[in-house]
Amino acid sequence: MLDVSDFKSFRINPSKLFADKRNHITGIENFSNQVKRHMWKFNGVPKEHFPLFFKQCEWRFKNPKPQVQLRFI
Repeated sequence: MLDVSDFKSFRINPSKLFADKRNHITGIENFSNQVKRHMWKFNGVPKEHFPLFFKQCEWRFKNPKPQVQLRFI
């Protein structure tokens, strides 16, 4: 099982490095926090299932509205 407590956040000075190409720090932090919150519901995820779990979290992050999610399903 993957343990969520192993995830670490790093502080970045926004005045020096706010965005790296198209990836803004706030968006990346928001996504990682959402993944962690979702993982806590399941008390972790088996390592072999983590890539699919992460992909599902990415899909939910990009399609936050339930109506849009239902159209895809």
